[in-house]
Amino acid sequence: MPARNRATPGRLRRVALPVGALLGVVAAAGAAVVAIQATSGPECRGTLPLKVAVTPAVEEVVRGAADDYLATQPVVDGKCVQVQVEARGAADVAKELPTAQINPPALWVPDSSMWAAETQRQAGDQGVDAPRLEVRDPLATSPLVIAGSERAMASLGWPVTPVSWARVVDPKVTVTLSDPTTSTEGLATLAVVRSQLGNPDGTPKPELIGALLRVGRDALPSVRDAFGKVVQGAEDAPVFTASEQSVLDANRAAGTRRVVASYPAEGTVAFDFPVVRVSRVGEPAGTAAAADGFEEALRAGGTARRFAEQGFRTPGGEAPDGWTNEVDGVRGDDVATLGTPSPDEVSELLRTWGAVSLDTRLLAVLDVSGSMAETTSNGQTRVDAAKEAALTALGMLPDTSEIGLWAFSTNKKPPNDWIELVPIGPLGEPIAGAPRRVQLQKGAGGLPALVGGGTALNDTVLAAFRHVQRTYDPSMINSVTLMTDGSNDDISSIDLPSLLTALREEADPARPVPMMMVGLGQDADMDALKQIAEATGGKAYQAMEPEDIRGVLLDAISQRRCRPNC
Repeated sequence: MPARNRATPGRLRRVALPVGALLGVVAAAGAAVVAIQATSGPECRGTLPLKVAVTPAVEEVVRGAADDYLATQPVVDGKCVQVQVEARGAADVAKELPTAQINPPALWVPDSSMWAAETQRQAGDQGVDAPRLEVRDPLATSPLVIAGSERAMASLGWPVTPVSWARVVDPKVTVTLSDPTTSTEGLATLAVVRSQLGNPDGTPKPELIGALLRVGRDALPSVRDAFGKVVQGAEDAPVFTASEQSVLDANRAAGTRRVVASYPAEGTVAFDFPVVRVSRVGEPAGTAAAADGFEEALRAGGTARRFAEQGFRTPGGEAPDGWTNEVDGVRGDDVATLGTPSPDEVSELLRTWGAVSLDTRLLAVLDVSGSMAETTSNGQTRVDAAKEAALTALGMLPDTSEIGLWAFSTNKKPPNDWIELVPIGPLGEPIAGAPRRVQLQKGAGGLPALVGGGTALNDTVLAAFRHVQRTYDPSMINSVTLMTDGSNDDISSIDLPSLLTALREEADPARPVPMMMVGLGQDADMDALKQIAEATGGKAYQAMEPEDIRGVLLDAISQRRCRPNC
């Protein structure tokens, strides 16, 4: 601990405080700030505040470390150190810290180094005035587990068989995910699922997009909501993910084992509670010394015992003594851990989630020209393959998404080459006596009966683009997805150069309408589809086999957030 400075007589004043410590509790944005100041011992020329932001799970432990530290009567540069413990979610701190230039915390203890590394990366983009972050070693760990009621977990094989991550993304299993933009449980789960369903280049596989769409429909604000459903005895309480320590803590609070944990054999990630030193230009003199002194207390034996008592493992992953058998829903077995995602991977995870969780406003436009009746390699007609893929994607979208359906070929509804089967609107909204989702299913089911005629591609493209732009909703992601197996063969329609000119001239950066163009089979005019997509800020895909169509549609959904600037 830094040496105390000997003050000059005549300039000293004793801080008049009650015996023990001054506890100032300030409620701000849902966070509790506890100021603890030593009051006996050396006299001071004022106080040196040391602001410490901590994740709520370790707040009690950090307060205990603050008591230990202040019992040593720390003085830096003649000032008594005052520790201010602020309990705040890691995601909240991570969001604000890169641009926080006024009174940021000097120390931060998040529950995962994922948030710390991502914040460090973002702060580096803010210039010299941004706080500088140094991510130091962890204080404790707690593995991410799959959790739920005994009944729900037993149906998945617990306790005989570890519940695998594959069951978490199984559409037959009722699973919920806490929002990864606000909870470490959600972000950590995304990291693990991505390791199982991600491509080597970091892009998500269609299976991952589908799983996130399905699970994301019922995402909870925080893992506390999932615990609440189980503790309250709800029969439909879902399986969810949580830290091992939170399972233990919830069962202790309930007075009985209501939640049980399973440790996936494929491995998991760990909450690792690093110490992050946050420094900034112009911080009070002595802050660095005070931060180092308090970090010593955070790493002392007394703090380590408090972590163990609260149900945390050591930084190396060892469970506290007495955990060799199941206790309060958890076990002390060794846990296989996966690598922590890099900052770039974390950013990709959050972008993927942002894309699939955003409400969309989409017009689906399907080709029903005569060639769509031709059979594919699996014996399906092209129109049937497109219909099934569209229905699969439709089933993954939430009721708040706004979807419409058109079909097109030559002279489908003179003088137009397209016909509106279902107008754009919320999937859950009643229309003609049934929810729009049901009407869309009926409309898609009737597509084979509409097959016939030529491919009036160009006129339909322009009409679809103009329709979505004219009815644009700025609160949603507006786009068009068009599937065709051919090229424009309508001699009376607008030609391709004129179409591209019109699309570019009418494009409005304030109302972007990217067109996702899907070519089915080898006869699709991919050159034209790519030019149309590029003119609107969209993307063109080619699906050579029926099984490719679903993946193409899901990838198009994942592209929504960044278009037209991917």
